[in-house]
Order: sequence, then structure tokens, then C-alpha cells
Amino acid sequence: MKITWYGHSAFRLDFGGRGVLIDPFFTGNPAFTGNVDEIVAGVSHILLTHGHGDHVGDTLAIAERTGATVVTNYDLCMWLASQGLEKFDPMNTGGTTHQPGFSVTLVRADHSSGMGEAGVNVPLGNPNGLIVKPEGGPVVYHMGDTDIFGDMQLIAEIHAPKIAMVPIGDRFTMSPTTAALAVRRFFKLDAVIPCHYGSFPIIEQTADKFVAAMQGHATRVIVPQRNVAFAV
Repeated sequence: MKITWYGHSAFRLDFGGRGVLIDPFFTGNPAFTGNVDEIVAGVSHILLTHGHGDHVGDTLAIAERTGATVVTNYDLCMWLASQGLEKFDPMNTGGTTHQPGFSVTLVRADHSSGMGEAGVNVPLGNPNGLIVKPEGGPVVYHMGDTDIFGDMQLIAEIHAPKIAMVPIGDRFTMSPTTAALAVRRFFKLDAVIPCHYGSFPIIEQTADKFVAAMQGHATRVIVPQRNVAFAV
């Protein structure tokens, strides 16, 4: 599997000849410097953790352009459908959907989810983390936006992720030290990738504190360069 980070919480997974985008926030992302044409080439699916603009991002435009199927919670799927989305596979917390070559499970996240429309906030279902299980590949856990919570232990027991994307930005998610505590206490990962930092000025700008808090732990910490794919 190859993983590419595009800043904030946006990632691409490449495995089994397919490309999967997670939370494709490009337009308006201060940390994004990539080429969208190159990023969306070969994309078959878009997975969304929750209904905030910095995670839904360019989903509608990319789906229209590529024909990709969007997988996310039911409420967010229906809202995106009302905006013109045609291909989607709705689900909800605890459920699993099977896509060609992989499955997606939605798990809990402690956050919020909603979009502003005409000055009114529209709730868009529960926020989630994503468990992606490729056929013959490592289980990937994108935590979405969340605080630490004790049921992470159950997520680890049920799904046994080997790769995790962990938000460290503070203010809207876990702080770097709390994120490191979550990894150290609950998971047996091969690698952890910090995210949700270095974009907006009111959140953490580097992964340094997270890296420091993970020192001495067996889990490999990967702080990727933006737009550069790496193998796991």
C-alpha cells in the first residue's frame, strides 16, 4: 500500500490497483500545494469522516469528475445527494460496507458534524473514524477529528489496525500529547501518521510535540512530506 498526505486530514490510499481518497480538502486548504488533476487520477472511492467543510472539501467536484463512489454516514450522503452527488454508499456508526477489493467500517469519534446553510447549521449525522480493510493489505484507521476516548481499546480489539492517521492539532481535536497517549495506551500499530495540523494558524503548526511524546515507543512515527507517496 502507498499513502499520500495532502495537508490537514486529506489522504490518498493506493492498493490493489485502485485509488481511495479520504477527506479531500484541497480548495481553501492553506496547507495544500498539490496538483488536483494528478491527485484524482484513478480514484474510485471517496471516504468521508464527517460533515465539516475542511473534510468534505472538494468531494462533489471530484465525484462528478471521476465517477467515484462516496462512502460516509447516511445523513451526509443524503445531504451530498441533495447537492447533486449521484454515486454513494451510505452507512452509519458500527456498520461495514464492502467495496471492490476492500471494506469500510465507521467507528466512533468525539467531535461534531454539520454545515452552515443560509446562516443555519445543518446537522449531518455523527462524526466518525474510518476503518479501511484492503484485501491482503494492512488495516488502516483514519481517526477523523476526535478526542481520546476509552472505547478506542475496543476499536483496537475488534479491528486490529496496523496503520493509523491521528489528529494532533489541538483546539478542535486531541492535542499532540493526548494523541500520543491514545496511540501508546490503546493500539499496537506498525506505523502512525499525525494529521490535522500545519494548516490553519490556530492549530498546531508542526508534529514536533507528537514525535517527542512518542519517543521510546515501538510504533514507527511517519511525518510525511505533503504530496509525496510512501509505502507501508
